[in-house]
Amino acid sequence: MAQSMYQKPKGTADLLPGESHKWHYVEETARLLFGDYQYQEIRTPIFESFEVFSRTSGDTSDVVTKEMYDFNDKGDRHLALRPEGTAGVVRSFVENKLFGPEYQKPYKAFYIGPMFRYERPQAGRMRQFHQIGVEAFGADDPSLDAEMIAMVVDFFQTLGLSNLKVVVNTLGDVESRQAYRQALIDYLTPHFSELSHDSQVRLEKNPLRVLDSKDAKDQEIVADAPSILDYLSVDAKARFEKLQILLDALGIEYEIDANVVRGLDYYNHTIFEVMTQSKALGHGWTTIAGGGRYNGLVEELGGPELSGIGFGIGLERLMLLLENENAVLPEAPTLDLYVANQGDGTDLVALQLVQAARSFGYSVDRDYLQRKLKGQFKSADRQKARYVVVIGDRELETQSANLKNMQTGKEVNLKLAELYTNLPTYLTDENDVDEDNNMEAE
Repeated sequence: MAQSMYQKPKGTADLLPGESHKWHYVEETARLLFGDYQYQEIRTPIFESFEVFSRTSGDTSDVVTKEMYDFNDKGDRHLALRPEGTAGVVRSFVENKLFGPEYQKPYKAFYIGPMFRYERPQAGRMRQFHQIGVEAFGADDPSLDAEMIAMVVDFFQTLGLSNLKVVVNTLGDVESRQAYRQALIDYLTPHFSELSHDSQVRLEKNPLRVLDSKDAKDQEIVADAPSILDYLSVDAKARFEKLQILLDALGIEYEIDANVVRGLDYYNHTIFEVMTQSKALGHGWTTIAGGGRYNGLVEELGGPELSGIGFGIGLERLMLLLENENAVLPEAPTLDLYVANQGDGTDLVALQLVQAARSFGYSVDRDYLQRKLKGQFKSADRQKARYVVVIGDRELETQSANLKNMQTGKEVNLKLAELYTNLPTYLTDENDVDEDNNMEAE
């Protein structure tokens, strides 16, 4: 067998027929459910100006420092493949002036599509990966935060996931962050030499990111770090308490975890993660959705001072999880009708009948390899066809065809004109052909 000369780039995957329909189902579930919450789809470019991501993600984030696929194009413009969805949506929101008075507030949008990060590929984590994400702009009320958390839980439950844990935290307002930042510096500075190189750099620029370190030694050190919950301003504390009341009212179970900080620098106030336990994603609790509020991001990209909130879901990880948890995903689409033909002159009729059946909205296939009828029936079986129409030389003479129900084995001889005009009458199980109408045995 010939060996392919070319292989897909490391960290990418081919999504083949047989799997792609499962992705369609999950994506369509998101579209329908988010539509119920009044979120509409937005599609932004796969590449943007490098500054769109470097300004919004923060200089210390791994995304900017290590993972960005950036390049200079032929016009020497510095561009980057999008590593996440929020920044591009914010850029579009500002550029298209969607903050204007003619637009409903909060302005609600969702996106589905590929993202790119140069990181070590592992189970469910790719260099080209796909995200479902949601953003809402222009409303600062914590009831919007609660609604968004409810929506992501609703989405996972609709897909059949039940072993979920919601974790919430707050990063407070500017006053809270400044007080906490100083407390963190005071705590971490004596441990400076023990910290990983990355955390040493972060301590200088954004000490909250040290809490997010994956380094085992760093995690030991931050285990006893002060909690942001002890440094909240009066307003930030009241806001976080209101969020908890709202989540309780919705019956959403949650835990508060002061070490959840999210990986990007633009978050403040509410942040949240939805986690699950599954062998498919490793040991312990694993995050399958994460997000939060980012007041200031719209302004950062040249828009007015408007609050925003959003979340992202990694599709590869979600699909792995659904397969592992035996969630009900649709089977590959079945074939309604297979048109089998043999004999000179039957090819034209077969072609016309296939197109006529498709015009009724049925999925239809036929033979293109000049196989004998036996081979064509095997092909129909492989494709799980519900019905087979057979046209041979004798049928051509009488302008008729034999229609066989593959489940019951019943067959009937019908005029071609009848099939062209009344096919749905014969492809419904309720109106299946009578024994009396069975064609005579050959």
